[in-house]
Amino acid sequence: MKLIEKTTNKFTKAEEEEDDGIFQSIEVSKVDQSNVSPPPPSADDFATPLVEVSAAGDELNLIPPLNFAMVDNGIFRSGFPDVSNFSFLKTLGLRSIISLCPEAYPENNMQFLKSNGIKLFQFGIKGYKCPPGLENEVWLHLWNSKCQKEGSYTNANSKTSEPFVNIPDNKIREALKVLLDEKNHPLLIHCNRGKHRTGCLVGCMRKLQKWCLTSIFDEYQRFAAAKARVSDQRFMELFDVSNFKQIPMSFSCSSS
Repeated sequence: MKLIEKTTNKFTKAEEEEDDGIFQSIEVSKVDQSNVSPPPPSADDFATPLVEVSAAGDELNLIPPLNFAMVDNGIFRSGFPDVSNFSFLKTLGLRSIISLCPEAYPENNMQFLKSNGIKLFQFGIKGYKCPPGLENEVWLHLWNSKCQKEGSYTNANSKTSEPFVNIPDNKIREALKVLLDEKNHPLLIHCNRGKHRTGCLVGCMRKLQKWCLTSIFDEYQRFAAAKARVSDQRFMELFDVSNFKQIPMSFSCSSS
């Protein structure tokens, strides 16, 4: 058998001559390999390569403290920051921290402040918890009865004793002086969970900024949520701001 190839555009014609002299023509399709699509990729081709994370990548792990928020230009609030929050706090370029917790500041936190040139202002205010099963109004009444026997905090020039439940007026005033001094900005205010003590200090600052009580209470409740306390809101309502000089409605954002 003799095979003869004749090339055309699409086909190759082969003729073979049989022994009896009869010719048969066979047309064979010629495939153009340049137009053939490659096989679909397998699942292995999409597998994510393992990446080794080094300690240098820790700086990208930015975790804000509990209840972190911006109060105003150069003023922030949060719960008590821990080691996992240090990388995030570093991005704020803080100059000062106001702590409203009475406990000694943790050593790790002190080292962080020292290494970043951050000054600590501590105004220890003891926290408290409403006993389980007692609503705010009931607890307030019981505390008021107790204070009438033992004495209580008074709110600046107010002539009546109010059960402010460990929110001492004088410490809030001292903290406000630090807070209002732009030389201390950028600044972070924090207590344990960033709800009640921090909320009271921020609320008193809002009074200085001429906020209405409705807006002050809305902001307080946004952080305190179901834990909002009537006593805290009464403290803010009765807090006397007349001894403070006029402050701007908002602070500048300059950190220089």
